[in-house]
Amino acid sequence: ERDTFYTVPAKNPITVRDLHMHTAGLTYGVFGTSAVKSMYLDAGVPDTDQTLSEKVRKISKLPLAYQPGTVWEYSRSHDVLGRLIEVVSGMTLDRFLEERIFRPLGMKDTGFYVKSGNHGRIAQTNSVIPLSDVTSRPKLLSGGGGLVSTIDDYLRFSKMLLNGGELDGKRILKKKTVMLMTKDHLGKLSERSDNKYYPGPGYGFGLGMMVRKEKEAWLPGSIGDYAWAGYAGTHFWIDPKESLIGIFMIQKPSRLVYYQSNFRKGVYGAIIDREGK
Repeated sequence: ERDTFYTVPAKNPITVRDLHMHTAGLTYGVFGTSAVKSMYLDAGVPDTDQTLSEKVRKISKLPLAYQPGTVWEYSRSHDVLGRLIEVVSGMTLDRFLEERIFRPLGMKDTGFYVKSGNHGRIAQTNSVIPLSDVTSRPKLLSGGGGLVSTIDDYLRFSKMLLNGGELDGKRILKKKTVMLMTKDHLGKLSERSDNKYYPGPGYGFGLGMMVRKEKEAWLPGSIGDYAWAGYAGTHFWIDPKESLIGIFMIQKPSRLVYYQSNFRKGVYGAIIDREGK
């Protein structure tokens, strides 16, 4: 039997900042159960056989799970951001990313699908959980996931962030924008210990990524490092204090947390400090 619920007016409007931070009151619909999550499933929000516009239109007709700005929950908010980019720019999301980010940074192997000549380079998964077919352009250009890339390409993207928004003379972001993205915006909302708060102990959340705010945290690192991970096992982090970039790519969803933790331990264990210790 499903939970019963009633709706009340939103006390605050959803902001672009809320969408970046996963505090917009939206949900994913597939992590955990609730009346609202069931409505996401019944409405077909997770379906991939639809356009981004169709997906976001479905989301707009559903109730929020929380009052905007009050709870962090990993959600479809980045899909909404992707659609917002399309509306504001007048371009499809794949074209916008290609023209504004990938091409200027020389990320030649990054996009929503792999071109036919490169199908042999696609990393396969041995997981029982199937991953998306990336051999042709998908109907759904998701703002929250679905890109394919290589370590070399993602390193260029990460270097751009570490350099304050610029790489090889190509400026993608203002330095102040990167600073804004990589600072904690959650404040007290990150003071949680439940396993639904993925950033985990010691981490807050910036504009699209987890940001370390305490010396003691569940992952090795430095205050100010920022990171995120992909569903299939990809993980990156940037540690400005150490001028360090870490990128780890596997295709095994069940081992993501195990490997990202141990990879970090190995990297930080190999660092020699300025005194040579």
